[in-house]
Amino acid sequence: VHETDALVAFLDVNPLAQGHLLVIPREHYERIIDMPDETLGQLAASLPRLGRALLNVSGAAGFNLLQNNGSVAGQVVPHVHFHLIPRQVDDGLGYRWNAGSYPPGRDAELASAYRSALTGSD
Repeated sequence: VHETDALVAFLDVNPLAQGHLLVIPREHYERIIDMPDETLGQLAASLPRLGRALLNVSGAAGFNLLQNNGSVAGQVVPHVHFHLIPRQVDDGLGYRWNAGSYPPGRDAELASAYRSALTGSD
């Protein structure tokens, strides 16, 4: 449905809803952390336009944007891909979001660890 030098967007062959799109980089990257910033930026920049088209064409009330990294996270195809899944009220798709909470002080520990990891990255 859309392509550039950096990406291809097409209909999913096993859609969760009519109009379900996949957006993939042309070059092979297994996980999003393997992608160069510029390539990921080009792919991400296409998402609003594709999302607007999805809403217009499918008549959906909204959409989910989903991207999995690693088999434990639900990645089945070992190539970066973003799902744009049209959603309607009472469509039955749903998803689990089992939110929890941090023990006292753990959030500060994690935030500090993230800051340290990000300072040392790249």
